[in-house]
Amino acid sequence: MDGSTTIEIEVLSTLAQIDPAEWDGCACPEAADGGRPVDPFTTHRFLSALETSRSVGPGSGWEPHYLVARTDGEAIATAPLYAKGHSQGEYIFDHNWAHAYERAGGRYYPKLQMAVPFTPATGRRLLTKPGWEETGRAALVQGAVQLAAEHDLSSLHITFCTEGEAQDGDRMGLMRRWSQQFHWENHWYDTFDDFLGSLSSRKRKNIRKERQRAQGFGGEIVALTGDQIRPEHWDSFWAFYQDTGARKWGTPYLTRRFFDVAHDILRDDMLLVLAMREGRPVAGALNFIGREALYGRYWGCIEDHPCLHFELCYYQAMDFAIEQGLKTVEAGAQGTHKLARGYMPVTTHSLHWVRDQGFAEAIARFLQAEREAVDEEIEVLTTYGPFKKAHVEEQE
Repeated sequence: MDGSTTIEIEVLSTLAQIDPAEWDGCACPEAADGGRPVDPFTTHRFLSALETSRSVGPGSGWEPHYLVARTDGEAIATAPLYAKGHSQGEYIFDHNWAHAYERAGGRYYPKLQMAVPFTPATGRRLLTKPGWEETGRAALVQGAVQLAAEHDLSSLHITFCTEGEAQDGDRMGLMRRWSQQFHWENHWYDTFDDFLGSLSSRKRKNIRKERQRAQGFGGEIVALTGDQIRPEHWDSFWAFYQDTGARKWGTPYLTRRFFDVAHDILRDDMLLVLAMREGRPVAGALNFIGREALYGRYWGCIEDHPCLHFELCYYQAMDFAIEQGLKTVEAGAQGTHKLARGYMPVTTHSLHWVRDQGFAEAIARFLQAEREAVDEEIEVLTTYGPFKKAHVEEQE
């Protein structure tokens, strides 16, 4: 399939301009049999929910410019691409780049961002039909760079891409960036106690104490998926989300309507964990379910209870992953406190193109030094993990 062929690139201002099956044929071909997609965030339904709820689009700083690569009219590759008027909601931080670029007299914004908005979860960004990986990825990168150059945009950023895409981007002349997250790996535990058995005695006791304190908050904890999630649950979760958003970002990224749209078209992709007290939710954590991983996304509360955050966000997610046979729990960006709870440091990847050659060379030097620092930090943090020494050596 890959070979000498003519590729045409379309730029779409809305996902309504492409049939969902055509998009998903590139984004999640593995789900054609009705199974779960590997990555729930690049599906037509998830990206459409962001768009139709006005979480992205006019006034948000995320202006859609989805790419579609076609040959003989057939879509062989797609990409979620946005023109950005700021650097919010990305989790791969380039604020210092923007300041330096503008101090030097340049205009950093708008820029192009190939990403899933507000979602620091690794997945394919260069979405291709099976057999079109090499041709499709090259066409999408070339199309995005050409779009940036034609409109005098400062840069292109492909964030939270896969390691394979990062390697391909390297070969195409893009600059590769290393970052770090904390993920929990399910070593095919049958129960949570099996996981605890892999930890050092002190860490095992600490987690048991945390779970006991959290579960004694004076109510019950429920884990809901699909039709178990009711429309009224989102009224409570919106209050949680607003509280967390106001403290972290100033203004929440998602609109209230996103959760209504998500209920209609995404609830089978979601795990909602709620702490209920006296018949009402007082805290909650929202996760998205992939074919192999559970992705922790949002947490919030209207009452503070000791260790409840750890229980709802981390331990309940691990329980679900063990029960469902999922390989990984990705708990979102940052947070060294996750280390003591079994979430280990891993490398994440992004790719960058900068139009100004001198500035690109300066960024390349920075990225080389940053990569060495990230590698060193991951090595150091891994030694402080909660696992028994023999368990760590076995994994290595």
